[in-house]
Amino acid sequence: MKNLFLLVLVSFLIIGCNSDSETITPNPSDEAMYFPPNDGNVVWETKSISSLGWNQSAVQPLLNYLELKHSKSFIILVNGRIVMENYFNGHTASTPWYWASAGKTLTATVTGIAAQEGLININNKVSDYLGTGWTSAPLAKENLITCKNLLSMNSGLNDALGDNVSPANLQYVADAGTRWAYHNVYVKLQDVVAQASGQTWTNYFNTKLRDKLGMTGGSWLNSGDGLSVYGSTSRNMARFGLLALNKGNWNGNQVINEAFFTAATTTSQNLNQAYGYLWWLNGKSTYRLPQTQLQFNGSLIPTAPADMYCALGKNDQKIYVIPSKKMVIIRMGDAADNSNLALSDFDDVLWQKISALYQ
Repeated sequence: MKNLFLLVLVSFLIIGCNSDSETITPNPSDEAMYFPPNDGNVVWETKSISSLGWNQSAVQPLLNYLELKHSKSFIILVNGRIVMENYFNGHTASTPWYWASAGKTLTATVTGIAAQEGLININNKVSDYLGTGWTSAPLAKENLITCKNLLSMNSGLNDALGDNVSPANLQYVADAGTRWAYHNVYVKLQDVVAQASGQTWTNYFNTKLRDKLGMTGGSWLNSGDGLSVYGSTSRNMARFGLLALNKGNWNGNQVINEAFFTAATTTSQNLNQAYGYLWWLNGKSTYRLPQTQLQFNGSLIPTAPADMYCALGKNDQKIYVIPSKKMVIIRMGDAADNSNLALSDFDDVLWQKISALYQ
């Protein structure tokens, strides 16, 4: 009788364990990372909402909101596989769109590549590469500005003079490192890389980053005021987001060293906790925003995961990277509401609807 009781008990436990296992949501960390092929092939592995154990009923409200808010594309990757890929308002998978300031992260990454190749040192002053007179600041003040200051948005130059980055428009306000202000002077890093490498910025970018990720067809668009904005398909933006999720590694090839990428996605200065090297950082206790010197308490996007880092561009161009969920999210389109430089209320509401998928 005792042996029979033990047999029944063991059987019950086995059945119970099997029953529990069927209700456990799959853990993305248990799955191998996937990278799409670099040969321009349209094949990209997918993963279904149901296979992830996500809430199918949350999909349509998310899509309705995206369309209402003037989106052109939306992609979710988990472990590199496409879980959602949707296009709106006549946009397609082959249609290019501008990254706006989300493309600042491209400049940061290529700057890091130039540093690892020994072409530049981000702690050196910008004048070492461009010569003096690249600003209209007094020489002693100009010589305080390092490449790292441009990466960190604390050059001390006047951010209220518009987008033009000609010397006359780059005027001194404060010593480098003492004032955080969102400023397009970062684009001078492209000149630094070109000068140090002896190549055009486009050639160096294509060879060292774009082509290694299979980001076919993208291009830099130069404006008359010295700015250089990247444009590409949404999938190409997703490829770069996947590189970011893997801290600079693309399918076993360390395109940008992990130490630099970790620094780029960590607070870079003590003025704005939510800013790395041209990357925005979630989950900090305070943050600052473009066009203001005010400091705000709390997390950048409270409804999003705390470990998220993101590339944010004018009119709501987005790359969200969430390491804890092995997730990359892309949004391209027109401004969700009013025109804005980077962050908006759209981020908060969008993340409420994204998180409803998996919570």
